[in-house]
Amino acid sequence: MTDNYIIEEAIRLVSEGISVTLPVSGTSMLPFIIGGRESVILQKPDGAKVGDVVLAWVMPGRYVVHRIIRIDGEHVTLMGDGNLAGTEHCTIAGIKAIATHVVGDDDHPHSLYTPWRRRAALLWWHLRPVRRYLLAVIRRCHLD
Repeated sequence: MTDNYIIEEAIRLVSEGISVTLPVSGTSMLPFIIGGRESVILQKPDGAKVGDVVLAWVMPGRYVVHRIIRIDGEHVTLMGDGNLAGTEHCTIAGIKAIATHVVGDDDHPHSLYTPWRRRAALLWWHLRPVRRYLLAVIRRCHLD
């Protein structure tokens, strides 16, 4: 069994039109998704666009759940909300699923695309120059 077996099985189900809830790990999507405590609901990635959170196969050969920040033809640039500068790249075909909801401790799905969350994500994007300081506070609050 490969390390990616569960993710690949989730992708197979999503490609058949079945929604899948997948736990996430890490801090790369703070403050919008808390790794190790929350999960995302994945669906078929029909019409993924800038601002969407997706499960993608990126080089050098790994899966990430990150936000699309640019699409140039078939080339897609992704960046985790909790990242300070690093980006990943994939093709449109590398987008395997779109995360539609986040599920927290209350087991209730919360849409990632409400008007409030879209505005918050856009504001967060513009706060890149000071993210380092904001993330330090967020990590301390959520991970302690």
